[in-house]
Order: sequence, then C-alpha cells, then structure tokens
Amino acid sequence: MSKALVAYFSASGATRTLAKELAKAANADLFEIEPEQPYTAADLDWTNKNSRSTLEMNDPNSRPAIAHACPDLAAYDTVYVGFPIWWYVAPTIVNTFLESGDFAGKRVVPFATSGGSGMGKTVAALKPSAPTADFTAGEVLNGANAAKLTKFVEKYGKQLLLK
Repeated sequence: MSKALVAYFSASGATRTLAKELAKAANADLFEIEPEQPYTAADLDWTNKNSRSTLEMNDPNSRPAIAHACPDLAAYDTVYVGFPIWWYVAPTIVNTFLESGDFAGKRVVPFATSGGSGMGKTVAALKPSAPTADFTAGEVLNGANAAKLTKFVEKYGKQLLLK
C-alpha cells in the first residue's frame, strides 16, 4: 500500500477546501504550502501590474519563501500538489515547494482550482522544478464532490506517467 501526501497552496481558501476533501478521499496526509509573507488582497490584484502576484508571475525566477519546511518525502510514494491557476499556470510558490524536497521517483499529481482556465501547460512549467519526479497530467477540480475526488484518486493511481 502506498502512502500519499496532499500538499497545497491556497490564496483564497478554495484550494484549501478542495485539498482537505482530496486528502480524505486519498487517505493522505495534508501539508499547506504557506508563504512566509502572507498575501494580502492588494497582493492578489491581478489587474494591478505592480501587485505582488503579478510581479511574481512575470518573473520566471521568482521563488516566494515558504513559511514551513517541506515534510520528509521519504515516507510518500504519491504527492498530490494543489494550487489555484494563476496566469494559466501554478503560482511560483509551488515551484519553491517542488524545489525544496527530494521528489526522485515520487508520483506527482497536480490538481487545481480555476476561475476559468484549464491546466494548460502547468505540468510542463512545473517539471523543471522536480525533474526526477514522475508527473501525471492532473486536472482542474472546481466544485468536486467526494465521488469525483474518489474517481480522481483511482484514475491517477493507475494512470501511466508522463515522461
């Protein structure tokens, strides 16, 4: 039996709610990717070209600091990584998380919440941050109920990995 971790970043709470339900469905441990400096409403104003989130997303080298160390990944086979979609990809703090642990041989299953876009090139953008991980395609799971989350866990527990 494999051991799973659900790690997530949530700016507004939507991804947090989803991650908690996914952790139940997957019988997984839970870890919140919390920024060392919390985001304010002004920081998250995507219409402001000078807001923190806009500046981070426009800088491919941006790696916001995380408040707590990444858990010891040796105990896990599968790591579900959740986040809201920002600018059609994961927020750069997710790259910080992926770069902070040893994901060698780990199955990484991305999941997201989104106001309107799909996963797009999210996985391709995340892979360089954990090049030794085995990524699956993942999905946007807006409004997923327990039955849908159980199917998601079953699907990605058996899906062929992306290379």
